[in-house]
Amino acid sequence: YKIEDSIRGCDPDHRRAVRQNLSRPLVDEFFTWLTAQAARVSRKSDLGEAMAHMLKRQAGFRLFLDDGRVDIDSNLVENAIRSPAMNRRNALFAGHDEGGRNWARFASLIGTCKMNRVEPYAYLRDLFISLANGHLSKDIDALMPWAYAQRISASQ
Repeated sequence: YKIEDSIRGCDPDHRRAVRQNLSRPLVDEFFTWLTAQAARVSRKSDLGEAMAHMLKRQAGFRLFLDDGRVDIDSNLVENAIRSPAMNRRNALFAGHDEGGRNWARFASLIGTCKMNRVEPYAYLRDLFISLANGHLSKDIDALMPWAYAQRISASQ
């Protein structure tokens, strides 16, 4: 996490390069050690099951090493969805299934805005104006909160 702290906010290519040089050897060493330890522990024990679980998901864990856009963990996402999860009962009053799905979409957009340091109201206002003006759905990436954040910072 010290390595991740040092590259937080950097561009994805830089994050990937630092991870390749500094994090990959540590991760490789960890999985070599874990494989050796797992062979010494009963697979039926809680510890053995936890080790097998980590080894089985090794490729997913290593994803952050090769993609600078991916965080080492999902803490940001978990923190963003904690509030909607705590208010899950409110979704029962959405009226119907589609209303609940729409509520979830807006909660996701607002959480993504917060993760990208974008003011949700300003983003949603700009989004609705773009959609009303006929923004093409094939260029949907340009409407995402992170693209909005880049446009706003470039215009300042």
